[in-house]
Amino acid sequence: QVHLVESGGGLVQAGASLRLSCTASGRTFNNYNVGWFRQAPGKEREFVAIIAWNGRSKNYADSLKDRFTVSRDNAKNTVYLQMDKLKSDDTGVYYCAATWGVGRSMSGRSEPEYGSWGQGTQVTVSS
Repeated sequence: QVHLVESGGGLVQAGASLRLSCTASGRTFNNYNVGWFRQAPGKEREFVAIIAWNGRSKNYADSLKDRFTVSRDNAKNTVYLQMDKLKSDDTGVYYCAATWGVGRSMSGRSEPEYGSWGQGTQVTVSS
């Protein structure tokens, strides 16, 4: 397993952009698929995006794929979530999670698939 730390959250106005980072410890981070999830106040946690261990495959929640972009820099042990044209509905705590990726098919929309989670970073979008 890997230890994950999210950063980059904050308070922004609607229409602004934010880039979240998920930084991992461990030398095998580049073998892990990394997903992003979010939890809005009073709601269940939901899938946002996933990127494969080698960065070649990405999947997004259908409602977010036009505004959010996931990427990674394995040399820096970091996965990014670029969020553009933010809306008040994007408010919530954003979590990254990791699951072994090499040799496995990439699904990643379900929380039980992941063995490592970060502590989350708060994103607040004011309207």
